[in-house]
Amino acid sequence: AGMEGSGDASAAGADWRLALWTLCSVLLPVLITAWCSFQRSRRQLLIRDIFRKSKHDWHYTDLFGSPSYCCVCAQHILRGAFCSCCGLRVCEPCLKKADRRFPCKEIMMRGTAGAPSSMPHHWIRGNVPLCSCCMVCKQQCGTQPKLCDYRCVWCQYTVHDECMVDCLRTEDCTFGEFKDLIIPPYYLSAINQMRKEKRTNYEKVVPYCSKHWMPVMVLANTRSGNNMGEIFLGEFKMLLNPVQVFDLSKIAPAKALQLCTWLPCNAVRVLVCGGDGTVGWVLDAIDEMKIKGQERYIPQVAVLPLGTGNDLSNTLGWGAGYAGEVPVEQILRNVMEADGIKLDRWKVQVTNKGYYNLRKPKVFTMNNYFSVGPDALMALNFHAHREKTPSLFSSRIINKAVYFFYGTKDCLVQECKDLNKKVELELDGERIELPNLEGIIVLNIGYWGGGCRLWEGMGDEPYPLARHDDGLLEVVGVHGSFHCAQIQVKLANPVRLGQAHTVRLILKSSKMPMQVDGEPWAQGPCTVTITHKTHALMLYHSGEQTDDDDASSLSE
Repeated sequence: AGMEGSGDASAAGADWRLALWTLCSVLLPVLITAWCSFQRSRRQLLIRDIFRKSKHDWHYTDLFGSPSYCCVCAQHILRGAFCSCCGLRVCEPCLKKADRRFPCKEIMMRGTAGAPSSMPHHWIRGNVPLCSCCMVCKQQCGTQPKLCDYRCVWCQYTVHDECMVDCLRTEDCTFGEFKDLIIPPYYLSAINQMRKEKRTNYEKVVPYCSKHWMPVMVLANTRSGNNMGEIFLGEFKMLLNPVQVFDLSKIAPAKALQLCTWLPCNAVRVLVCGGDGTVGWVLDAIDEMKIKGQERYIPQVAVLPLGTGNDLSNTLGWGAGYAGEVPVEQILRNVMEADGIKLDRWKVQVTNKGYYNLRKPKVFTMNNYFSVGPDALMALNFHAHREKTPSLFSSRIINKAVYFFYGTKDCLVQECKDLNKKVELELDGERIELPNLEGIIVLNIGYWGGGCRLWEGMGDEPYPLARHDDGLLEVVGVHGSFHCAQIQVKLANPVRLGQAHTVRLILKSSKMPMQVDGEPWAQGPCTVTITHKTHALMLYHSGEQTDDDDASSLSE
């Protein structure tokens, strides 16, 4: 009996030990994970606090895209923080030291007596571009696997450690290749002082008096197309004064454009990074400047196409879509070399029938085109789908695939058939007899539907080329979604209905999809009147046409 009792006790002890070890083996990883998670969240809070209080534009990355070295401890780092304005790179433990030790780019000089007309270089050590050359010995910089060599955050010149001499540290910065695009900090400081004193003789301030100075402003929509706007914000801040670069998700174009009133009249150039909708948004803000009496400060507008369709950008020679294939430096060169042209803008007034005219008519501004029919239906379905699941529409390819799906669906369903029986069309007051159609498109620009020259069609008939500055609209009809697809691949021509200064369309019955510049809605019986509104000052780049008809592109 004694033996059996001792055996049971030892067995019970073994069970308890097993249970204890099992509990430890389960709890220990959980506790370690919880502790690591707590430390990580605490570390992230500290980092966010530094980011919030800092004058640097810090961003955290888990993996640098090129070999990088901490500017404080000089150790090789894979992850850490970088400043998108001055280019500093730092490991996490050294972040606080770097934030205190190194100043960022100053957008405006402070505490200076008088009106300075120059400033010294602002040198940052290490992490220079691999393709850069020393401004002293002309040999390649950044070739050693360590923190070495210097770069000026304004002129982008680089210097070897051994070539850096005291005179370079105090030498005046020339602002490099893009000196005619950069707004110097000392200029803003001088203008700010003059505005306080209510003086307006800005022409005496350098570089206001330079006839070659054409300061550029960058307005980027970080939500356009494939979401590349966030990347460009940092790259443009690195090359220009950060005050020239605006995120349109944080500041409205009307507010950003007030910087133009600090700059020379008729000299400012604006680069809009986004789709055609973003360009329209900026042009509306420019129209507001005209209403405020600021017409002499109106800038010229260039486009970096980040949207899905980009027909306006294509018409103006900036291409049908940008995916990072051209360096930011080349984009700025293109903006400098671009020629100024005019773009017609049109007023689209939609007056609902009935309601004893108590409802105010809807008024839109059109830059590209107005349409009723299958292409408007595709845009309406696309927008409804994107509003439900916006996270799925972060790629230009996915967006075009969804458009293709809805176009294929409409080929089978034909929701817009017999449009000619539901509408009346007048061009400059003259009634047009309509053939059997499913859609009508009113064009202001040469391109439509993501890169198709709709008015010219196959180019086998002698029709006058579409222009965007002649005060004329081109009006065409389509037989359906399949006909639209044939036109886009140059297998068919549109039904050309005519050109006019004023277009009037009466929807007599039923509800039809309509769109203005890609913004769709479902519309009941109404009268649509399109009249000329104003001109916009745009910039035309001659090197990025996607259509193979060079003659038509040159005519614009």
